[in-house]
Amino acid sequence: MKKRIIKVMGSEISIFSHNQEDYISLTDMLKAKDGDFFISDWLRNRNTVEFLGIWESIYNPDFNYGEFAIIRNQAGLNSYKISVKEWVNKTHAIGLKATAGRYGGTYAHKDIAFEFGMWISPEFKIYLIKEFQRLKEEEYRTQSLEWNLQRTLAKVNYKIHTDAIKDKLIPPRISKMQSNFIYANEADLLNVALFGMTAGEWRQGNPGKAGNLRDYAALEQLVVLSNLESINAVLIHQGLAQPERLRQLNDIAINQLKSLIGTYALKRLAGRGKTDKGDD
Repeated sequence: MKKRIIKVMGSEISIFSHNQEDYISLTDMLKAKDGDFFISDWLRNRNTVEFLGIWESIYNPDFNYGEFAIIRNQAGLNSYKISVKEWVNKTHAIGLKATAGRYGGTYAHKDIAFEFGMWISPEFKIYLIKEFQRLKEEEYRTQSLEWNLQRTLAKVNYKIHTDAIKDKLIPPRISKMQSNFIYANEADLLNVALFGMTAGEWRQGNPGKAGNLRDYAALEQLVVLSNLESINAVLIHQGLAQPERLRQLNDIAINQLKSLIGTYALKRLAGRGKTDKGDD
């Protein structure tokens, strides 16, 4: 679990990743609020409960709709009060997390944290999104630099791909059923866009193999996967629904792999990597 810090209007806001999803500290965000305001105040609001319920229904297949209906009916009443831990325990929610220890505090999935930012102030929400985007762009640039092609390609016995190998690497066009299906996490969305299947589907089809789907990916697929992760973050911030993002990411994956496979530039880098073996 990696912790990062962004600074929004003078306040340091913690972010950590869980299952390849980013969670932002609501506890830290509260420091920027004028006057007394508590997360429980936000959570008792009916509009908040409606928003959280819709988000969970989209991303959480284990969401407890029965408990949610009870909470929604009580939301907004003067006598109604609920904590984050109670919300999570009763509804099996995944969008909010109350943690103890090193990363103690209340964290929310970035989608929810952005919504919470409006309760701090509209200005705070805008700067929060801006700083989060800056962080993701910086991380992507760092990952690109760390992606040391010379050392990686030195370990790869690169060969000219035949048409059969090309057909195997380039993903199929997603079906209408795949595009309309709601995927529990963004990692599987990218898997379907690039490999044409979810991690679970791969495990079912490869019961004797250790590791996961991405462990068996070709170098070209890993390069495209890195690009898709960054592009998907941009599409999410643009407000595109998951089915539309999947269609766009699938098109991008197909086009990028077609351009990447067998290109002279990649072969040249492979050759350069072999000459640098002595550097290790």
